[in-house]
Amino acid sequence: NGHNVVEAIHAMAEGRAKVFIALGGNFAQATPDSHRTAEALSNCDLTVQISTKLNRSHLFHGKDALILPCFGRTDIDIQANGPQAVTVEDSFSMVHASNGQLKPSSKQMRSEPAIIAGIANATLGKTPVDWLWLVEDYNRIRDLIADTIPGFKDFNERVKHPGGFYLGNAAGARRWNTASTRANFKSNALPLTLINEHVSSTGQIPDLIMQSMRSHDQYNTTIYGLDDRYRGVKGQRDVLFVNEADIIRLGFQPGQKADLISIWSDNRERRVKGFTLLPFDIPAGQAAAYYPEVNPLVYPDDVWHLHEESAEIVGQRLADFIADDLGFQGNAADNNDPAA
Repeated sequence: NGHNVVEAIHAMAEGRAKVFIALGGNFAQATPDSHRTAEALSNCDLTVQISTKLNRSHLFHGKDALILPCFGRTDIDIQANGPQAVTVEDSFSMVHASNGQLKPSSKQMRSEPAIIAGIANATLGKTPVDWLWLVEDYNRIRDLIADTIPGFKDFNERVKHPGGFYLGNAAGARRWNTASTRANFKSNALPLTLINEHVSSTGQIPDLIMQSMRSHDQYNTTIYGLDDRYRGVKGQRDVLFVNEADIIRLGFQPGQKADLISIWSDNRERRVKGFTLLPFDIPAGQAAAYYPEVNPLVYPDDVWHLHEESAEIVGQRLADFIADDLGFQGNAADNNDPAA
C-alpha cells in the first residue's frame, strides 16, 4: 500500500504525504527533475535523514527537519547482548557479516537497527514484535529473516562461514522459474521515433536526444573521482558528449560551454548551465552526459509510468552559456561541494 519513488514525489508535492524518512541514500540527487523533487520535500511537515554522512539531500527539507547520524559499517556496534555484526549482500549475491573496527565518533550515535527499533517502539509499542528485544541481539532479527524469506534458512549459522554464503540466482544456475521451465523471450517493436509525444506537442524540434550514464569512478550518486578513464575525461563531470559535426551544426565549437535545456509540454524550463561540449564518437543527433548532473533535465512524467528512478532519453536544445555574477551554475551536483 506504499509508494514507489516517483509516486512518493507526487504524494509529497500534492500534500498527501506529510512525513519523509530516508534510511540512508541521497534521494534529492537520485530522482528525476531535481528542482521539483526539492519542492516536494519542502512541502512536507517533517523530513528525517538517517545518515552516515552529509549529502545534498540534507539541504532540502520540510517545515521541521531532523538529521539522525548513525553508525557506518566501520563503526563498532555494541548492543545489550554485546558486539553486533550487520549482514550485507554484495553485487555477486554473497551474503556476509560486517564487523566494525572503529570507535564511534559520539556516544550519542546509534545504529540503523537501533534507530528504526526505537521509532517503531515509540509508535507501536511491542506490536507486532518486541522491537527493543530484537535490537538487543541482531541474531534475533536474522532468525526472523530466516523464517520469512526464501533462501535464508539457517541464516546465522551460514553467515559464520568465511566469506559468507551464496544466496543464489535461479537464472545464474540456468533454472527458469516459468510454466514451461524454459527461458522465455519476448520481442517488442522499436519506436519509430525517440521524440516523446509531449515533446512533439510543443512544436519544437530537439537539437539532440540525450542519454544519462555513469562514469568509471562512480557508484550511484557517490562520485569517487572526476576522471573517467572509459571516455578519456579528466577532472570534470559537467560535460556533454556530442558528435563533432553536431557541435558545428548547432553553431558551437568543441570545448565551448553551453546550457542544456530539456523540452517538455508543461512549460517549465529545465536547464543545467555551463556544460563543456566534448567531441565524441557518438551517432549524429545523439548526446550523453553524466548522472546525476543532468537529473534536473529529466521530466518525471516520462518515467513515472515506468516506476523507475531515472530516465535515459531526453529531448534537448543547447543555448549559449552565460555565467551568473558569482559564477554559480546551479547544476544538480557541484563536485567541489562536499555535500554533493
